[in-house]
Amino acid sequence: MKPANEGRSPTAQDCAGLIAAIAARGDRNAFSALFVHYAPRVKSYMMRLGAPAEAAEELAQETLLIVWRRAAAFDPARAAPSTWIFTIARNLRIDRARREGRPGPREDPTDALAGPAPPDALLAGAQSEARIGRAVADLPPDQAQVVRLAFFSDKPHSEIAQELDLPLGTVKSRLRLAMSRLRAALEDTQ
Repeated sequence: MKPANEGRSPTAQDCAGLIAAIAARGDRNAFSALFVHYAPRVKSYMMRLGAPAEAAEELAQETLLIVWRRAAAFDPARAAPSTWIFTIARNLRIDRARREGRPGPREDPTDALAGPAPPDALLAGAQSEARIGRAVADLPPDQAQVVRLAFFSDKPHSEIAQELDLPLGTVKSRLRLAMSRLRAALEDTQ
């Protein structure tokens, strides 16, 4: 595996390999490469959720420590490395908000009136995630690839174009086509 500092971002496959190396042999170099790649992204994500910079940095470090400790639990067949890592981060943010007695980050302000989510709502959320996963898996491979990079790896279109060695217009076109197909597929399943 190439070091992460060669001027390119590691692919999802590279990151899965790094996590596997951490799980198999406690590979500190693999962890370092994963940390360099994900720590700033997780910190930025935390700040977008409303965490102050210092708290966001602590949460990013805590997230990656959990990745170190639980690397053996990662299953690349169930989720992309970025999805797994950002799920850990989101859960830590929610846990911290609960400990501090504040409501966690909310996307809809009316949720504050609803109280805790009932089990049916949690099940519906999980089913919705599964539907989206199936819809992405049903996309043509070239479209699914750009969707994963754009939305699950949070990469800008220009970085995707560079990584895949494609013109920027092609990346945007594939995303547009993919989003149209996803919209249609998800409307059919409701």
